[in-house]
Order: sequence, then structure tokens, then C-alpha cells
Amino acid sequence: MDETASLQSAFVQKHRRHHRFVTLCRILGFVLFLGLWETSARLDWIDSFIFSSPGGIASTLLGMGRDGSLFRHTWITLYETLVSFGLVILISFGAATLLWLSGTLSEILEPWLVILNSLPKSALAPLLIVWLGSGPRTIIVAGISVAVFGSIISMYTAFRETDAGKIKLIRTLGGGRGHILGKVVFPSSLPSVISLLKVNIGLCLVGVIIGEFLAAREGLGYLIIYSSQVFRLNYLIAALMILCVIALGLYTAIQKLEHLIRKRRKLLFTGSL
Repeated sequence: MDETASLQSAFVQKHRRHHRFVTLCRILGFVLFLGLWETSARLDWIDSFIFSSPGGIASTLLGMGRDGSLFRHTWITLYETLVSFGLVILISFGAATLLWLSGTLSEILEPWLVILNSLPKSALAPLLIVWLGSGPRTIIVAGISVAVFGSIISMYTAFRETDAGKIKLIRTLGGGRGHILGKVVFPSSLPSVISLLKVNIGLCLVGVIIGEFLAAREGLGYLIIYSSQVFRLNYLIAALMILCVIALGLYTAIQKLEHLIRKRRKLLFTGSL
């Protein structure tokens, strides 16, 4: 028993060292990139007006922080992204469940979902402005439109690929469709759904930015368009960097959720043994 505990402890230590090493390499790579960028701008290897520099971007971010525009634009984009992401998950989950429950409905709607998913969403944005007007509602719908159709297809596919033997066992024991969904389909599809969340959060952010390009007076998408029009490229690159930070933060949050779910499932499995 002591030997097993010692081996387990050694494995955990090795796993933690590996994660620290990976994190350190990522940080060092980023610092080296910033250093090379700043050096290139100072030595005129690149045009600092066009490519900016880390120092110029930092100064811009400090100025935006002092006048409050940094937090206002960031919060608006983050809020619209989270709302569109939440609605995409709810719509996708409900639609995929209905398609799984009705084979006839899935046969009718699946080609339409594929067609709608293949449409260029940037082309839909002007129509959304005409239909809904300019404002947060249009931007949120634009964010939803980018992700929702592919999300429904992927989630329905995950539901449909559930182990047929487990479904047959539930039916043999007298369970209905509700039992199959709750006991087999949803739990077995959870890893695929979590992976889908990682994709959808990025797609919703892209859709929100597309909407803000055309129908906003605030937000990071509006800041990017405005700064490009007046050649304030420090603001443009600063907005892009903030978007990268938002995407990284949202992805990390979903990854933490994934680790938590896996840990809980592992504990439940260990406890059942």
C-alpha cells in the first residue's frame, strides 16, 4: 500500500513539474517575442507607426485605463460574447435533444442545418442590421449565428454516437427515452460537449466582433474599425491584444471546468468500484 501511494505521489509530482515546465516555456516565448518586437521597433528594423511596439501599446492601454474607455469597451464585448455563448449552448442542447428524440425531424432538418452553417456569416450581418436595427441585440444575434448551426450538428452527432449496447440495456430494464437521455446519452456525450464549448466560445467572440464592426458605437470591434479609419494603430493592436486575453481567459475557464468534471467523474468511478 505504501509503495502504491509512493508511486502515485511520484506520478503527481512529475505531472506538476511537466505543467510548470510547459507554463514557463510559454511565458518565456511570449517575453522573447515582446523583446524582439520592441527591439525591432527601436532599431528601426520595422516601421513602428505601422507595426507599433509593446511600449507604445502599453502606453495606450494605460491612457485608456485612466479615461475608462478600456474597461467600457472590454466589458461590452465580453458581455455580448457571454450572452451569445450561453444562448448558443441552450439552443444547441434543446435542438440536438429534439433531433435525437425524433428521427423523422432530424432527417428533415439536418440538410437545412448544414446549408445554414455553410453560409458566410459576415454576409448575414447587414441583413441583421436591417431586420433588428443597430445595437446590442443585433450583435448578440450575430454572435449566435456564427456558432449555433454547427453546434447543433456536432451535439446531435455526439448524442447519436452513444453506445447502442448501453441504450439496449436501459430499454431491457424497462427504461424509457427520458432514462436513456439522462443515464446514457448526456453522460457519454459530455466530453464531446465540453470540446464543443471550447470551439463555440471562440466562434461567439468572432461573431460579436463582426457585429460590432457594423452595428456598434462601443466595444472592441468598434474600436478596431474606428482606429483603423483614423490610423491610430496603437489602439487597433491594443484592442487585438485585449481580444487575445479575453479568448485565453474564456478558454482557460472552460478548460478548468473540463478538469473539474473529469476529476469528479473519476472520483465517482473510483467510488463505484
